Amino acid sequence: MQQDIPARQAAATTGERPVRTVRPRRYLMCAPVHFDVVYSINPWMEPEKPTDTELAVAQWERLRSLYLGLGHQVELIDPIPGLPDMVFAANGATVVDGKVLASRFRHAQRVDEGPAYATWFRDRGYEVFDGAHINEGEGDYLVTGDRILAGTGFRTDRRSHAEAERFLGRPVVTLDLIDPRFYHLDTALAVLDHEEVMYYPGAFSAESRRTLRELYPDAILATEEDAAVFGLNAVSDGRHVLLPEQASHLIDALWSRGFVPIGVDLSELLKSGGSSKCCTLEIRDRVPGASA
Repeated sequence: MQQDIPARQAAATTGERPVRTVRPRRYLMCAPVHFDVVYSINPWMEPEKPTDTELAVAQWERLRSLYLGLGHQVELIDPIPGLPDMVFAANGATVVDGKVLASRFRHAQRVDEGPAYATWFRDRGYEVFDGAHINEGEGDYLVTGDRILAGTGFRTDRRSHAEAERFLGRPVVTLDLIDPRFYHLDTALAVLDHEEVMYYPGAFSAESRRTLRELYPDAILATEEDAAVFGLNAVSDGRHVLLPEQASHLIDALWSRGFVPIGVDLSELLKSGGSSKCCTLEIRDRVPGASA
């Protein structure tokens, strides 16, 4: 994709484009040193296909290096043997204003990841809440503007949305996922900046599509081809958007909106159903001086 970017950038500069501002972020990541596909809990996982852990680590390291090069902080949690999906840090928790909603995983193979991430935050003095219902962290909770978009249908129990709203102190909007390929919200929708998002309509119920149209009438709409290569499992810092390099329609649309797309290759991790966002948990600390 790198050779295509200059041409796309030149084309996008014909006409007025919004000026985008980077907002420095703090991320938590987990190296995939134990990555493998030894079970199947989503349509992307095929244990009979070989995986290359060394390649997975190299691809992950490039993603981490990109974050650091863009001026963001990256914290690391120690990977635990026997938890091959722990690399998908976004599922580990949801952090808003320095408060941590701990994850509770639906599938037994991932249950131990929740306490591992909760312990990491508790050891660093964060307020951590253990809810009563299944929630899979930022896989299904995405913060945009002053609200939280919350997915349900395959993993996160919709009853956890009320828990999240009470504990995190922001209104939660429930969105129903209907396509098993897009089993987490972060595979079907990406937050770009404040009140700007991009999403694949086909992943959502008719009612949720209406909700999204009302809330985000100017959203970028992904094609099925974009979604199928995990183009929506993207990370934005308000200007740069890191996403799979195969999502060509989204890349063009992002350029036209003033964003700077950066193509990444996480093909090994995609074998387990994850890409850039899955690997990246945002730590949103309370801004000094902010009101409670």
